[in-house]
This record gives sequence, structure tokens and C-alpha cells, in this order.
Amino acid sequence: MTETPSAIPTAADYRYFLPITTRWMDNDVYGHVNNVTYYSYFDTVANHFLIREGGLDIHTAPVIGLVVESQCSYRAPIAYPDTVRAGLRVDALSRRSVRYGIAIFPETADEAVAHGHFVHVFVDREQRTAAPIPEPIRAALETLQVTPPADHPAR
Repeated sequence: MTETPSAIPTAADYRYFLPITTRWMDNDVYGHVNNVTYYSYFDTVANHFLIREGGLDIHTAPVIGLVVESQCSYRAPIAYPDTVRAGLRVDALSRRSVRYGIAIFPETADEAVAHGHFVHVFVDREQRTAAPIPEPIRAALETLQVTPPADHPAR
């Protein structure tokens, strides 16, 4: 399936950006950043946002987010020593989960080289049972929403 140019995510589609410097070890034998590394970039931008903007204490918070789903589509290669920008938005926010839209952009370009999604379900740290998203985190996530909240049952 061929994407139309309008389907390629652009920087304007995202609300939060984190610069990421690629590392020598990110490249594979084919001379570009290996596909699994993009998931590390996705995890990095989502957790950076939760810590910096949502106040998440990764060491002691009673409620934490666990990844339950992720997906990435690759459009063009990047390679060390490129610097990229990871773009983040919230595509869906429920009582106990968030679906992020995430894209990777070259430092000076506005079209994504990779894009996908990442789902966090919030759980009690000790019991690992679903828990409501803590209010400071929810308030931060709401600033990244690109569409009105979906009318779906709380999870």
C-alpha cells in the first residue's frame, strides 16, 4: 500500500518534542538505525514527558504506566550521528490508559521518517492492577490531545 503525501505525519501534527542524539550502537550492519531502536525513542519521549510535565516519580510513584501495545511504520532511514526529534501527542485518553501518537523527525525536516503509536495502561505499582491515571499526569496528557476526548468506557 502506498501512502499519499497527506498521510505522512508532519511536525505540525505533534504537540511535544524531544531531541534525541543517535548513538553509534543504534546503527546496524546495514548502516542505518535498527528498527528496534525506534521503540526505544518512543519510550524515551513518552516517559520524558510523564516525568518532566506530569510529575511522575519513576522510583516511588504508587501508579505507573506499563506498555501494552506499540506499532511503528518506517518511511526513511536515519543513521548515526544524526540528531532527531521525537514528536508526541495524545490520540486517545481514557480513565486508565493513554494512546500516544509518536513520530521521529530528522533534526531539520518536518516529515516523519517513522511514526506509530504506544499505549500505556496505568497500574498500581505493587498489585499490577489497573488504576486511574493520577490527576497531575492526566492534566499534562490533556495538553497533548489532538482530538476531543473519545466517548468510550473507562478502562
